Amino acid sequence: MPVPKRKMSRSKTRSRRSQWKTTAASLATCGQCQSPKLQHTACPTCGTYNRRQVLEV
Repeated sequence: MPVPKRKMSRSKTRSRRSQWKTTAASLATCGQCQSPKLQHTACPTCGTYNRRQVLEV
């Protein structure tokens, strides 16, 4: 199993990790009330998911 020959310096490690960026969660419009909501979740405004009423609002 290969092993690194030398210890990686802090600056090298941190510069490599600086490329790990998060992306903003994408929003979709609700089919019922047209308000923005997170994808694959029930709409917090009207309580529908996949054209069905799933939450009492």
